[in-house]
Amino acid sequence: MTLRPLLLVFAGGSVGTAARLAVGLAVPDAGGVPVATLLVNVLGALLIGILAARLPQTTGLRVFLGTGVLGGFTTYSALMTGTDALWAHAPLLAAAYAGISLVLGLAAAVLGVWIGRPRSTARRAGVDS
Repeated sequence: MTLRPLLLVFAGGSVGTAARLAVGLAVPDAGGVPVATLLVNVLGALLIGILAARLPQTTGLRVFLGTGVLGGFTTYSALMTGTDALWAHAPLLAAAYAGISLVLGLAAAVLGVWIGRPRSTARRAGVDS
């Protein structure tokens, strides 16, 4: 193992974590629902899907952006602790929040892969192939 991938993840994680904090400060909870966490996880899933479709796994850019930036930006632990906190006073809302987070995250990742998947030039030009 070389030091380069580790440094790329470290640098990217710093950027992603700072971005997640910025969203958390800008987007308030709504009725106890951690909206910022939902937002970063769904957006992150979309972007990770695009990245997975566009960049080979072994590139430094994918390590920096995927594992680093987007790994630091999205947060499973915040999803779970937010759900747990919500559960204490609104268990049905907590279950709905967790379910919506999972469904939207999966849908965003699938959409991201679809968006990111290269299309043939012939198809983009309107020519059937």
